[in-house]
Amino acid sequence: MAKQVLASERKKQITIRGLGGLVGLENVPGLKLGFNRHLHFTLVKDRNVATMRDYYLALAHIVRDHLVGRWIRTQQYYYDKDPKKIKDGWQVEEADDWLRHGNPWEKARPEYVLPVYFYGHVLHTKDGVKWIDAEVVLAIPYDTPVPGYLNNTVNTMRLWSAKAPNDFHLHHFNVGDYIQAVLDRNLAENISRVLYPNDNFFEGKELRLKQEYFVVAASLQDIIRRFKSSKFSCKDTRNCFDSFSDKVAIQLNDTHPALAIPELMRILVDIEKIDWDQAWTITKKTFAYTNHTILPEALERWPVGLFEKLLPRHLEIIYEINQRHLNAIRTFYPEDNQRLRRMSLIEEDGEKKINMAHLCIVGSHTVNGVAKIHSKIIKDQVFKDFSDIEPAKFQNKTNGITPRRWLLLCNPGLAALIAEKIGGDYIKDLSQLQKLHAYVNNDQFIRDLASVKQGNKVKLASLLEKDYGIQINVSSMFDVHVKRIHEYKRQLMNCLYVIVMYNRIKKEPNKNFVQRTVMIGGKAAPGYYMAKLIIKLITSVAQKVNNDPIIGNKLKVIFLENYRVSLAEKVIPATDLSQQISTAGTEASGTGNMKFMLNGALTIGTMDGANVEMAEEAGEKNMFIFGMRVQDVKELDKKGYNASQYYEKIPELKEVIDQIASGYFSPNQPELFRDILNMLFHHDRFKVFADFESYISIQEKVNQLYQNPIEWTKIVIKNIASSGKFSSDRAITEYARDIWGVEPKFLKIPAPTESKDT
Repeated sequence: MAKQVLASERKKQITIRGLGGLVGLENVPGLKLGFNRHLHFTLVKDRNVATMRDYYLALAHIVRDHLVGRWIRTQQYYYDKDPKKIKDGWQVEEADDWLRHGNPWEKARPEYVLPVYFYGHVLHTKDGVKWIDAEVVLAIPYDTPVPGYLNNTVNTMRLWSAKAPNDFHLHHFNVGDYIQAVLDRNLAENISRVLYPNDNFFEGKELRLKQEYFVVAASLQDIIRRFKSSKFSCKDTRNCFDSFSDKVAIQLNDTHPALAIPELMRILVDIEKIDWDQAWTITKKTFAYTNHTILPEALERWPVGLFEKLLPRHLEIIYEINQRHLNAIRTFYPEDNQRLRRMSLIEEDGEKKINMAHLCIVGSHTVNGVAKIHSKIIKDQVFKDFSDIEPAKFQNKTNGITPRRWLLLCNPGLAALIAEKIGGDYIKDLSQLQKLHAYVNNDQFIRDLASVKQGNKVKLASLLEKDYGIQINVSSMFDVHVKRIHEYKRQLMNCLYVIVMYNRIKKEPNKNFVQRTVMIGGKAAPGYYMAKLIIKLITSVAQKVNNDPIIGNKLKVIFLENYRVSLAEKVIPATDLSQQISTAGTEASGTGNMKFMLNGALTIGTMDGANVEMAEEAGEKNMFIFGMRVQDVKELDKKGYNASQYYEKIPELKEVIDQIASGYFSPNQPELFRDILNMLFHHDRFKVFADFESYISIQEKVNQLYQNPIEWTKIVIKNIASSGKFSSDRAITEYARDIWGVEPKFLKIPAPTESKDT
């Protein structure tokens, strides 16, 4: 035994000395020390019990320690030299493997692993319905702590990872098809490996439906397990579940989790053996639905054939829900077959599809939009048939933003300045910002606020100069338009106005011009061709503008690449003018508009989404409102929108369009933007030309006010003072009281220093 230990020690010494090439021979003693440190403190072993594998792991850790410095420097080099998410003016997607280095904030809970089933077929027996021959994927929970603000409370966000069971398609291996077995395992685990982009297009892919059901099935099983194990559990299952909705409230955040409705019904009816009517009552009392979009291309409609293949039992349940739903509608409108067709969960035109929004409405006790105007549209237009029958079901819950991140964290200078005037409690009660109205004419506060804004602009300018190599004029107006790239958000209209400004400077370079730095940022969905082409136009215009010596520092255009939260935290506090210019009636709410308002930017925008309520709070005269209202858009639709009329009527618009058509911004590819022009003239659902003259006019008012910095800052103060309504604290409180039926409770949870177990 002694000889074996000595032999192992000898091998260890030879191996460590052999690492001299890695760290230098003079550091061998340090390697020995580090080896022993990892053996003791990382592996918690000593030489009496350590195995050869332990020695290997200790050695691996010490080698890694000495590689880390080089590793970090190498990655930093790659980061510094890496070409951006934009290449030659085009958006290029790159995978963000955000878990490749692990996540220190999450804790795996493999002891709560749950099975999720796909495929198979349904068997109806005298003992009930059985879903058999299904493929199993395991859902492993990962918990992330969500701390409250200064209240000692830490809640849990539970996410799920898909894993194939050990015996997954083992029969392939048994007959020698090892490769197929591995491929099938990878397909199962792809469910949580790829995140579909959150955009305004519905993409009916099987993997997406798998993802939606996977999360729903795992979460509902987990919720029911915890419900049964709580002190409210009881032996009589049927009576026990009567109290389910008293303890469980599930908010369907758009239609992506809509499968929770048939899944809960499946669990209650097939597994818990509760009769249909009682199960349906429980289900409706449990769910509420928040609609986030009225764009038809964004509303989920899943093919029946895909459901039949992937979730056969759920298709049966949805058919049953639909039949009972239509029977109920017939009692109100016995002869109105068109209404029945419109309200059905199953769309019969062409390929049969399941309308997931209709499923959410029918299976929920409450439906809400996320801004007053949006909620009115879904009640009066999009889902009017449903609201006619159950008007009380429909509510509004205007979105909100957290002031902790979007003021306290990202704009500490402004947060501190506000606290000096009204105290620090406003960060937990944003309505207290109203107290700032008393300082609108306070000269010192005006100067201090302008100073904070200027400091933020200097910081952002330094960052942009480093990243883009463009000299930023910090005295210029920082004009910002950041959000997902989509035709309805009309980044295109902004781009056209940039060309108008460019042309004006070129024609009269000596004329006084309000200097601007225009920043447009956001991501297009990977498959959204038009959005990507709009990005290319913006970057092409920027290339022309930024390199024209006549323009100089009067106008700069930057497309903010890889726009994300960390960049937003730098951009938003530095913004002077916030662009919120969607076609009236298309934006559900928006939250970027609220973030800009809170951080002291003035808004140029249409009366759409939450802009309407921002104008109510701050006063329309303290915003730059332009363009058609919702009713105007409806009337134009009835009359017929003719883009050519506006093109011929507005000289500056005609000039801009002709420049794009001639290849002025794409000399090497004159036809590059032909599809944009074709869309604008022939199938522009969002009517860019119709609002363009009004947009130009309101921009002149922006310029006039910006030339009077004191008056500009006074209106900034009015906007900040009026932004308290748009706190997420207010929004969540309304959801709790009006939808979930709970009152906020301020729990006395002891701090760590007060705990007996510390």
